[in-house]
Amino acid sequence: MSKASNTPFRLGLTGGIGSGKSTVAQRLAERGATVIDADAISRSLTAAGGAALPAIAQQFGDDLLDASGALNRARMRELVFANAQTRQQLEAILHPLIAQLSLQQYTAAVTAGCKLVVHDIPLLVESGHRQRELDAILVVDCRESTQVARVMARSGLTAQAVQSIIAAQASRQQRLAAADWVIYNDEGVTIEALNAYTDQITAWFGL
Repeated sequence: MSKASNTPFRLGLTGGIGSGKSTVAQRLAERGATVIDADAISRSLTAAGGAALPAIAQQFGDDLLDASGALNRARMRELVFANAQTRQQLEAILHPLIAQLSLQQYTAAVTAGCKLVVHDIPLLVESGHRQRELDAILVVDCRESTQVARVMARSGLTAQAVQSIIAAQASRQQRLAAADWVIYNDEGVTIEALNAYTDQITAWFGL
């Protein structure tokens, strides 16, 4: 997994909802990695004035926008989970724009001489074509029961709602099969231990 010195190592970061992936991403950034967050880019594209909104309104109707002109994410989430075709239509709008902005951020990281670029992609395993762009994949892993408990505690969703989200993602086994590195972040793992596991990876890159 070595790289030429003039180009960053491209590490894919993924994990199921409630796995702690965002905490690992934050620690990687603190240690000097450039983190390109696909979810954050998606949110910017669907915020009021976002570049994806005209196509979304044309595809799904203006009632998918809230009073501020942003995407009604709760309503869109309901439609996506209820209908696979709706999800595919939304992805066809968002994914090319996310890829374009991700490339811009990656190019800036190359120019800045960054050693490690982390592509934080929740649905990395599901979108298999993205894996070919990466040098390695880091998966943050935990049991499904832990995912459910964490998401319920932070969001107020029911167990059934959380399980529906999990069911729409790649399985734990699929993510682990795609992994080059795994950070196990289940019940009982402290934030200090999670940071230490993450630091072992950044140390590999001299960060």
